[in-house]
Parts: sequence; C-alpha cells; structure tokens
Amino acid sequence: MSKRKLTVLWVFLFFNGSLIAADGSYAVANIPAALLKNANVVKRIGETRYEISSYTKMKVYKKEVITILNENGDEFAGLFEFYDKFRSIKSIEGKIYDASGKEVKSLKPRDIEDRSAVSEISLMEDSRVKIHHFYHRIYPYTVEYEVVMEFTTTFIFPSWFPQPAEKYAIEKSNITVSVPDWFSFRYRTFNYTGDPSVVPAKEGKSYSWQINNLQAILMEYAAPEWPNLTTCIYFSPDQFECGGYKGSMASWNELGQFQLLLNQGRDKLPDAVKQKVHQLTDGIAEPREKIRILYEYLQKNTRYVSIQLGIGGLQPFDAAYVTAKAYGDCKALSNYMFALLKEANIKSCYTQIKSGEGKYFFLSDFPSDQFNHIILCVPLPKDTVWLECTSQTLPTGYLSGFTSNRPALVVDENGGRLIRTPHYGITDNLQQRNIKATLNEEGTLLVNARTRYGGLQQDDIHGLINNLSKDKVKEYLHEQLDFATYDISKFNYVENKAAMPAIVETLDIIVTNYATITGKRLFIVPNVMTRTGRKLTPDDDRKYDIVFTSEYRDVDSVEIEIPAGFSPESMPEDVTISNKFGKYNCAVKLSGNKLLYYRSIECYSGRFPAKEYNDLVKFQEATYKADRNKVVLVKQETTKGF
Repeated sequence: MSKRKLTVLWVFLFFNGSLIAADGSYAVANIPAALLKNANVVKRIGETRYEISSYTKMKVYKKEVITILNENGDEFAGLFEFYDKFRSIKSIEGKIYDASGKEVKSLKPRDIEDRSAVSEISLMEDSRVKIHHFYHRIYPYTVEYEVVMEFTTTFIFPSWFPQPAEKYAIEKSNITVSVPDWFSFRYRTFNYTGDPSVVPAKEGKSYSWQINNLQAILMEYAAPEWPNLTTCIYFSPDQFECGGYKGSMASWNELGQFQLLLNQGRDKLPDAVKQKVHQLTDGIAEPREKIRILYEYLQKNTRYVSIQLGIGGLQPFDAAYVTAKAYGDCKALSNYMFALLKEANIKSCYTQIKSGEGKYFFLSDFPSDQFNHIILCVPLPKDTVWLECTSQTLPTGYLSGFTSNRPALVVDENGGRLIRTPHYGITDNLQQRNIKATLNEEGTLLVNARTRYGGLQQDDIHGLINNLSKDKVKEYLHEQLDFATYDISKFNYVENKAAMPAIVETLDIIVTNYATITGKRLFIVPNVMTRTGRKLTPDDDRKYDIVFTSEYRDVDSVEIEIPAGFSPESMPEDVTISNKFGKYNCAVKLSGNKLLYYRSIECYSGRFPAKEYNDLVKFQEATYKADRNKVVLVKQETTKGF
C-alpha cells in the first residue's frame, strides 16, 4: 500500500470516528454502569499506533476520547505533547462534547500553547511542549484528541499505560506496533491475559494488544507500585539509532557499551584543574580520603542545573564545559567527577539509575531504558563508594532514599552490568529521642528534646536545614509538632556528615495546656512527641499485597518532673506488641518526683500478602492507642496541724 493511501486510510478512520461521535455515541449514557463505579474519568477510546520503517524513522498515531465525570478528573482533560530534535508533532486535532455526545467546540491551531519545556532548575533544553485545555466546567463532558508524531530515533520507545491513575476506567483501548521483518523488539506485559494479535503488514508484522471494560482502580494503603496494579506494556528495541550513534538493548552489557560510546573523549580536564587535583590529593595515601576531598571539591565548585540538549539528553557535556560554566546536570557532573578521580588514578564508573523516593519498580531481566538519573560508582578493593554528584550537601558515600536500594547500570570499559545500590537497614534508620520536661500545676509543659536522626530518617531534615531559611524551618516544625498550643523558643541542628549520616536536633518548647485539668487532677500523656499517627480501617476484601520499602526504629526516653504535691493516681500498664510488621513496647514508672517513660518501635520492610492486612491494622491500632495512654496525677490534700 502506498504512503498516500495509508494516510488517506488513517484520515478516513478518524473522520469516520467523528461521524460516529456526532451521532451521539460519546453520550455519557452509553457508558456501561460498571465503569462508572469509583471513576472520575472514563477513557471511551484509546488508540495508539507505532509504525517503524527504519532505525531512524518511527511514526506515532494517538487518539483518545476521554469522558470527565467530575472536577476531580479535570487534570486528564488536557493535552501535553513534548517534542524535541528527535520527535516532531505533525498534527493535533481536538474536540469537546457535552453529556449527550453533541460537539460543543473544536480545537483551533491558535488555541494550542507552544512553549519551552524548561523547568525551574533547567537552564537549557531542546525540549518544547504543546499544551491545550478546553477548561470546561459543566460535567460530565468528553474531550477527543488526535495527534500524529514522527521520531528520528528508535531509542525512545514509549511504554503503554492506558490507565494512568486510580479512579480512571477504560471502555476500550488498544496499541499496535508495526515493524519491518528485520526489526526485532521485546515486550513485557503486566495484568494482560493472552498474546498479542500478530498480522502481516507492509514488509513485516503488526502486533496488537487491546483491553475492554477495565474498571477504575482504588488505591490501597501501602499497595505495590502502579505497574503491578494496572494493565501496561514495556517495550524495548534490540537495536536502535540515536543522533548518529548506533546501539543495542539486547543486553545490559550492550546498553552500557552504548553509553560508553556516548561518553568517549568527554573526560578531558583543563590543565589548571589537573594541577588542582594533584595539589589536593598527591599527599594522601588512602583512596577513600582522596574520594572525599575531590567530592567536596566538586560540591564547592559546581552546582546542579538540568540540561536536556544533545543526544536526547543522554550524552554528558564534557569536563571542560563544566569547568568553564561551574554547573552541569546529573550526566555532566557525574562525568566531571569521573574525570577528577581518573586524574587522581582512581577508577570510577558512570552509573545509570531510576531515581525517586519509593520508585523501586524495575525489570532486571528486561534490558531497556528504565533510567532517569546518573550517579557515580567508585569500586575499592574492600568496599564501594557511591556518589550523588548533583548534591552540594550530601556526605561522601551516602545516596539517601533518592537512589538507595535499587538496581543500577554500572558502566565500565567492558560495558554495563546491574549492581544494587546500598540498602539502609533498621540499625541505620534509627531515631533516638531524649526528652527532659517539667510540668506545672497550670498544665504547662516545658520541653527540652534532643533527637538524633540517622540514615533515611535524617533525609528530610537534611533537605530542610540545607535549603530553607531558619524562619522556614521553624514554620515546618510548627506544622509537624502535634501540640494544640505551643511555642518553639529555641531550635538547633548539628550534622555529622559521615557515610552513614546523622543529624542532632535540639528543641526547647513551651506547651501550654499540655495537661488536662479536672479539679485536683492532671491528665497527661507521657509519650510527649513520637506517636503513631495513622489509624487504619479493617478491610476483609483487601485486593493488593502490602509493601513497605524501608525499615526503621524509633527509641524515646522521656523524663517529666511533676509539680510538687502531686502523685500518680493511675498509671498505664506496660505494653508489648509484636508481629511480622513490627515490634513495639512502652513502659512508664515513677522515680522520685519524675515520670520516666520509655518507648521503642520497629517497623519492618517487605512484601506481605493482602490477607494479612488486618494484622497490620491491629498492630497500628494497638500502637496508636498505647502511644496516647494517660497518667492521672492527683494533688495530695495538705493535713492542717493543731
């Protein structure tokens, strides 16, 4: 079939679809009742087609008809199409329909906003974005968009996620990938039954997948990541070309070889920087100390900005560029650190990784571009040092929750191999809190709290104190502390920037009305600050496994001086709780005129069957209650003399 005939056929199919819509088939009344349950959005039609004709030519056709049922679905009614030097937008069409399926308005070219896709932390990007939104607020309504794009690379091979979020139902959606006989690719499906439909196509084959009547998903607490819950497909080409560079994703080793090719010759340092490296390290014998010195040099002399230029944002700017500009993105800064270490005769490895808090979903047995970030791996004879080169504040060797405990593609002179980044365990993620407090008869509690945050537990505090003003940190504390009426009279932070970092926080707090006063009695909670904040609802119909990606331990020691003339009338019993989700114990006793309270909780990581959810509920409920147990203090009557 000729190219002209294919184009005519495509236009006819879309035009025919418009005729059907005009006939009222987009009416909300036509949506099956089962798809409306728990839904804010229903995708009526989703059609995606990839047509690959060479390693440097791929056409993408997309059509989506989406019904917005209420204001919570408005975010899915817009069009956001990114383009750059490797992908261009050939056409965009759009329409909006009312609840009866009648066309209200069609998109005009002047309605489409075309702007740079530059973010606040990006100085330079090739990428731009076309944006459109009908801004309709009479519900329900339906939007229809049709987009045609051309790619000049097969490195970018988008995954298929027809159901992008919870409370989003699918009436029908399909994807077709048409390839020549010589083009090989792989796919991995999730929550899809059966094999694709495979039919002959021009000089090759077409692979098609289709889903119908997919109900909305309701997310559950601590559920697995989204690809485990919904229907989706990952694609990966065995061979590809990008910006004149040829590569392969047939194995992790070959994907690493492609990155090695992109990096070739980009580690040349200016002579002045070479001299500086030797000045800093020539007298140092210990490699780890050399790494620390050069990492801190990087932190002091560069800063992070996003740069999405060149080979699809894959190729780092060279070391001379970073020297001249004193900034770079994750690629450029990691490459620069690589060059600094190389000059000091220390081998390091450029490393691709999927970053993000809680973003652990990764297909280790499916070589493909699953990465969004670059770090550096420095192998030593008895250890490995990992460096986050975009941070000006992290200690040497610490990755934080942003990139820890996940596979990474480590690239050396032989290609790529997957290695797991460090896992920070329960002894690392330790919070130790010591409180000395004084309670007066009016119920006011004067608190001095010293807290040591370790490992992942210090990540958020580290970000706060290194990026916010003192006033903003105080605002944050006011949002976090669980007191009704209080004032923070003093606060301070001291960082220990070790490979396993820790931050010590000191707070002086005046809490008014901490004790509830009833006659001659004071009711107080001896657990002053660290309390389980979440109560869960039992669910006998839990659908998904329970996933906790990190573990931690909190230990509290509290000493409360009680007012003169008061003594305990009632004290809570010791509490001990233990199951597969964690371990908890607390106890309170009187010593002289002081209440001594101790609390410890351990929460474990892991994947647990859905049927055990109610055991988690019981654990949370028991700790929630124990954390709020009260001591009753009563004022003793004074005996008058004769």
